[in-house]
Amino acid sequence: MRSLTGPQAMTLTINGDARQVVVYPGETLLYTLRGDALGLTGAKPGCENGDCGACTVLIEQMPVKSCMVLTVEVEGSDITTVEGLQHAPIQQAFIDHGAFQCGYCTSGFLMVGHALSQQPDHDQGRLVEWLRSNICRCTSYQEITDAVRAVCSEIES
Repeated sequence: MRSLTGPQAMTLTINGDARQVVVYPGETLLYTLRGDALGLTGAKPGCENGDCGACTVLIEQMPVKSCMVLTVEVEGSDITTVEGLQHAPIQQAFIDHGAFQCGYCTSGFLMVGHALSQQPDHDQGRLVEWLRSNICRCTSYQEITDAVRAVCSEIES
């Protein structure tokens, strides 16, 4: 059992690699990822209460807002950040459909879109439901929806 106080050494599996980190019990995954030890800054701090989705990562291939998860809770889980997508089709689809402007929310939408494209059911209702978990203030959601729909359609065909 882990101590409830003081820094804790642990191993996280991030983008397929085992990484050693030292975290405090109340530290969120968002700040562990962005910290000096890992330097993975693709997940962005936004609202820090789970509303905006800019900090979305995948835990066991499902989108999770990293600002809402304590790092100590995910030891032993497979964590994927936007840095780990490595030229996934969703990235090209965002470019092709002009699905970003300032880029702040983009990594969160990419993670949700990638996770959705890996699911067996890509119906319109599910697509809309999943994309509602993220917020963009710069662009129309139509381009984002079109990009995700294009990737899901490619996978189905």
